Amino acid sequence: MKYMVGVDVGGTFTDFTLSNVETGQVLNYKVRSTPVDPSLAIMQGIQEMLAQFGVAYSEVDFLVHGTTVATNALIERKGAKTALVVTEGFRDLLEIRDQTRPSLYNLQMEKPEPLVPVSLRVEARERCLQDGSVFLPLDEADLREKLEHLKRERVDSIAICFLFSFVNPEHEKRAAELVREMFPQAYVTASNEVVAEFREYPRMSTTVLNAYLGPVMKRYLSNFLNTVKEVGIPVDPYITQSNGGTLSIHETIKNPVRTAISGPSGGVMAAVRLGELTGYRNMITFDMGGTSADISLIENGIPLTSVERKIDGWPARFPMLDIITIGAGGGSLAWVDAGGALKMGPQSAGADPGPACYMNGGTRPTVTDANIVMQRINPERILGGKMQVSRPLAVQAIEEHVCRRTGLGLMDAANGMIDVVNANMVRAIRVVSVERGYDPQDFTLVAFGGAGPLHAVDLARELGIPRVMVPPSAGTLCSLGLLQTDIRTDHVCSRLLNPVKVTPDEVRNIFIELKTQGKAVLDKENVAEHDRKYLMWVEARYRRQNYELMIPVDEADFTREGLKDICARFHAEHKKTYGYARPAAEVEFVNFRLAAVGELPKAVISLQPSRTEAGVATALSARSFRPVYFKSQNDFVNCAIYNRQDFYAGDRFSGPAIVEQMDATTVIPLDVECLVDNYGNLILTI
Repeated sequence: MKYMVGVDVGGTFTDFTLSNVETGQVLNYKVRSTPVDPSLAIMQGIQEMLAQFGVAYSEVDFLVHGTTVATNALIERKGAKTALVVTEGFRDLLEIRDQTRPSLYNLQMEKPEPLVPVSLRVEARERCLQDGSVFLPLDEADLREKLEHLKRERVDSIAICFLFSFVNPEHEKRAAELVREMFPQAYVTASNEVVAEFREYPRMSTTVLNAYLGPVMKRYLSNFLNTVKEVGIPVDPYITQSNGGTLSIHETIKNPVRTAISGPSGGVMAAVRLGELTGYRNMITFDMGGTSADISLIENGIPLTSVERKIDGWPARFPMLDIITIGAGGGSLAWVDAGGALKMGPQSAGADPGPACYMNGGTRPTVTDANIVMQRINPERILGGKMQVSRPLAVQAIEEHVCRRTGLGLMDAANGMIDVVNANMVRAIRVVSVERGYDPQDFTLVAFGGAGPLHAVDLARELGIPRVMVPPSAGTLCSLGLLQTDIRTDHVCSRLLNPVKVTPDEVRNIFIELKTQGKAVLDKENVAEHDRKYLMWVEARYRRQNYELMIPVDEADFTREGLKDICARFHAEHKKTYGYARPAAEVEFVNFRLAAVGELPKAVISLQPSRTEAGVATALSARSFRPVYFKSQNDFVNCAIYNRQDFYAGDRFSGPAIVEQMDATTVIPLDVECLVDNYGNLILTI
C-alpha cells in the first residue's frame, strides 16, 4: 500500500487527506462542496489534490469516504417512494409510535410525517409469538395479491417488519423472497437484516429508514464507484459507518441507515488516536464546520456509544458513536425573532451561496461574517490564500439584518452573534458531559473543523475546561480520522434471560452465533484471519426497567462466576450512570452484542522535530500583526499573526495571537499560553 485518501463531505467544504504510508507524509486539501451532487466536489478535489502533490490515480490503493447523503436525503425528504409490509393488525404502528414524549407539556408539538403513507402499508396474514413459535403461518397467496397492489403503485422500496421476527425471522425471510421474485427492481429491507432486536416501534422505524434511504444511497454509491473506476483509481472505496468503522460500498448499500453520522465519526476516531499518542485519555471533541457542530465525549480513550438516536425525529436503532449535532457552524445565519432577540441558526447559508463575505451572492449574515468583521479570520483571503473574502460585504450584511433590527452598533452586533452561537454550543457540550455525570474540568477540549479553533477557548472558559488541543490539520481532521478506522460490523441478539438461571453455555452459544454472522461479513471484506478481532457486550437492566446499560464482556465471563461478575459490573455502571444501585434486585440480560473488527493500515501521525533537531537557529516570530476585536477588551487589540507551518515542537507563546493555516484559524485570547507539543498539536492552557 502506498497512498491512502480520506474524503469527508461537509455542508460547506469537502475535505481531503492524502497519506503516503511508506514515508508517513500526510497532506490536506479542501474544496467547496457541491450540494446538488456531492460527488462533483469529491472528484474535483481528488483530481486537484493528486495533481498538486504529483500522485497518479493508479498509486491510490485505499480510498474511504465519509458521507452525509443519507442524512440529507432524510432531512430534505428526498428518499425513495417506500412501502411497508407488517403483521396484520399493526399497520398504524408507524404513526402510533411509542410513549416517549420529548416535550411532555407541549400540546402543539407536531410528530414527523410518516415516511410511508397509509395507502402503501399492507398487512400480511402471519403471526409468531414471543417465543418464536408460529401461531399463524404466512398466507403467501394473500401477500402476493397485496404485492401486486404495490407494483401498481410503482414503489421503489419495500420494508418488511413482522412481529417477533427478531426471535423467528422465517416469515420475514419468505416475504422478502416473494418480493424479490415478484418485484425484482424494488429495494427490499427486512427488519431481521437491519436490527434483529426487540422493541417493535424502533425496529420498524429503523427498517423503514433503511428502505427509504436504500435506493438513494445505492444510486449515489454506485455512481461514485463507477466514477472512481473511470478516472483510474484501482480500488473500490470504503464508506465510513456511524459506529466509527468502515465497510465496502457493497455492504453499505445493504444498510445505508448506518451511515447517518458517517462524516463526524471520523473526527472522533482521529481524536481517539491523538489521545493514545499524547496521553490525554479524557477528551471532549468539538467539531465545528460550516453547517453544524458535532460534539462527543471520550472517556479513558474510549468514545461513548449509543444504540439508538433520532434522525430528524425518527428513531434509528443500531450501535453508533454518541455524537450530539446542533445547527451551529460558520454558515449559521443570524436572525431576529418577533421579540427582538438575536438568534443564530439552525438555518445555514451552506456552500451555495455561503456567507456574505464569500462574494457568492449571499446577503444574510453568518458566524463567519461576524468573525471576519472582528478580524478574527483574515479579512482578505482564506484557505491559505486560495480564496478571497470581502469584509465590506460582511459589514453590510450585519448592519442590514442585525444592527437595524436591534439598534446595536456593528461590533456589538458581531460580538453578540458570536456570544449567541457560543451559548448554543456550551449547552450541547453540557449535554454530553455535565448531564451525564462528567465534570468538564477532567477533560481536554479537542477543537477541530474549519471553525472549531475559532471558538474553542471561549467555550473552555465558560465550562471550566483547563486546556484546549488544536490538532495540526484541524480543519480536515475528519478526513484524517477516516484513515484511522477499521472495518467493523455490528450484530445483536435479543434474549431476555435471568443470569442466575441461564447457563454459561447458553450465553456462549449466543455469542458463537453472532461471531459466525460477523465472520461472514469479514470474509466478504477479505480480512485476513490475523487482522480480525471480536468485541462483545451484554446489555443488562434491573427487571421491569425500560433502559439497558452495555457491559463489556469476554470469553472469561462465560462461567458461573463470570456471569455473577457481569452483574457486579452492571451494578457499578448503574450507580455511575444514575447515581444509585440495587445489588439485591433481580438483573435481566436483554441484548447480546458483538462487533467484528478487521484491522486496516492507518495514516501515520508523525512526531514533529524541535528547532534544534531541524537545525533551525531562529526563534519563533509572528509573520504580521493586525487589529483583532476581543470582547474582554471591548476594543481592537494589535494581535500577532502566526502561520502554522512555522511551528516546531517545543515552541511557546502567549496570546493575544491568531494562528492561520490552510484549513482553519485558531484564536488565542489574552492570558492564554500556547505550547506546540511533540505531535504538532497546539496545547492551549486556560
